[in-house]
Amino acid sequence: MVGGISVSSKLPYRIQPQPISPLLNFTPRPWLPKTTRKRPFSLAPRSSSSSNSTSSNAYPSSSTAVIDPPKPFSGKAEADVVVVGSGIGGLCCAGLLARYGQDVLVLESHDLPGGAAHSFEIEGYKFDSGPSLFSGFQSRGPQANPLAQVLDALGESIPCATYDSWMVYVPEGEFLSRIGPTEFFEDLEKFAGLEAAKEWRKLLDAILPLSVAAMALPPLSIRGDWGVLSTAAARYAPSLLQSFAQMGPQGAFGATKLLRPFSDIIDSLGLKDPFVRNWVDLLSFLLAGVKSNGILSAEMIYMFSEWYKPGCCLEYPLHGSGAVVDALIRGLQKLGGRISLRSHVESIVVEGGRAVGVKLRSGQIVRARKAVVSNASMWDTLKLLPKEFVPKSYADKIKSTPQCESFMHLHLGFEAEGIPEDLGIHHMVVNDWKRGVDADQNVVLISVPSVLSPDLAPPGKHVLHAYTPGTEPFELWEGLDRRSKEYKELKAGRSEVMWRAVEGALGPGFDREKCEVKLVGTPLTHKRFLRRDRGTYGPAIEAGKGTFPGHSTPIPHLFCCGDSTFPGIGVPAVAASGAIVANSLVSVSQHSQLLDAVGI
Repeated sequence: MVGGISVSSKLPYRIQPQPISPLLNFTPRPWLPKTTRKRPFSLAPRSSSSSNSTSSNAYPSSSTAVIDPPKPFSGKAEADVVVVGSGIGGLCCAGLLARYGQDVLVLESHDLPGGAAHSFEIEGYKFDSGPSLFSGFQSRGPQANPLAQVLDALGESIPCATYDSWMVYVPEGEFLSRIGPTEFFEDLEKFAGLEAAKEWRKLLDAILPLSVAAMALPPLSIRGDWGVLSTAAARYAPSLLQSFAQMGPQGAFGATKLLRPFSDIIDSLGLKDPFVRNWVDLLSFLLAGVKSNGILSAEMIYMFSEWYKPGCCLEYPLHGSGAVVDALIRGLQKLGGRISLRSHVESIVVEGGRAVGVKLRSGQIVRARKAVVSNASMWDTLKLLPKEFVPKSYADKIKSTPQCESFMHLHLGFEAEGIPEDLGIHHMVVNDWKRGVDADQNVVLISVPSVLSPDLAPPGKHVLHAYTPGTEPFELWEGLDRRSKEYKELKAGRSEVMWRAVEGALGPGFDREKCEVKLVGTPLTHKRFLRRDRGTYGPAIEAGKGTFPGHSTPIPHLFCCGDSTFPGIGVPAVAASGAIVANSLVSVSQHSQLLDAVGI
């Protein structure tokens, strides 16, 4: 996730260690082409430099196409609900509120919507800024992916390309990792041995039956008040209890484990094979920013059900991750909701002890008749609140919540000539199992989405996003001047691990010097452009040691959604969080009618 040390020299392409000098999400000052419109507020600092390639951090225009292109705030300075931030959680919340007939307004500081999931375009290359590994878009019904449930409620869908594997480069060698039960057994037996395959089968036999229970409560049914007894408990409890009963003793085993760390299940099954345990740690970390001893069993079981059940597949949204944002905004706008970009919220207005609106950087007050919803992180939401209205215990709890580290990102545009024609979309590099998957400079994720969605790059070319997933220490960058020589040198050093991983994955036909677009993002990029405190990936809350906060706050009429709230980090989780807040702001009757309408 960070850049610096290197990929192990044991790999077939022999990446050599680099001195420490620093995915699934993300220099010298680059030159901004004269043909580009005014530079958008995007995932990287302004910069300038270079030759005939665009270098470092110029992130110009958006590929987002919506019904009405969002503009800076103007017009009616009030709404039923004001949503601060247009991340996936905020857009899901706003879209559902519009579906419920509420007058909702989304205010976004960036000039591109989508938060960490926004897309941007430069010189004809369309880049994902964050998430690149998706599944469940086409799922329907009670056990569907939360984002799919929200899109269904908004009457939207996303065309996807499907695939079933990604390349893995680990200290032991390299292999094509396939999803699905039979395929991965075969891969494991060939690569890690018969004992590893036996343990994997033992794990799947124990947890896949539990997926029915883990997914028994559709996220769209949950709300943050006692109405949940009607919309979730009464509605789905019979089927949940029946599923546990049908599993017999195994059901009782699962019921006690769902809310415990996933490592409890691994330990209780006596799994000892090093590769199996390392692999599970890696999947856990990529999903939630913590290893198997910190992730909820229910969350991992949900993921296993999407990746290792018969007939499963992975999906990539055609036209890039920005297509997800586009679909949410289409749903919001056609239902009467509004979104305004370049509308920076300076503070949340509190009057009479309750949230009544927000103040923009321009000084304008936007009133909220019913509620304000913050899609910012817990730390950044705290900064928006008047200190005199924030209970000390609440502020102290937020300040003491541990954070995941930040990211390094590498975005490249280059000729496809010389690159293998059978190049897969995803490549995963692990340097050293012994250091742990959460160690800096140890894991690099690579996405080449143009192999599935060619329109993301000019004809005959590829677009690539490599990143170190949530392991880059902010302390290395804190206080640096982005224009300084020290910053540029650190940036070059810490990005080297990504360059070498890309060179290994793409083969000798790739030449970094010939890339037409080269963009490098750092934790300071995350902090500045994504408005993330210390550039963090999100809260590092471990199962069994803490729980993600709920969505209400000590300030009446102020709610929070996104990766700082239950159920946590990841696209499905933040979509669910937005849905929970929207449901909580309407009556139980309205909520139940929506569930009936979408067939869950």
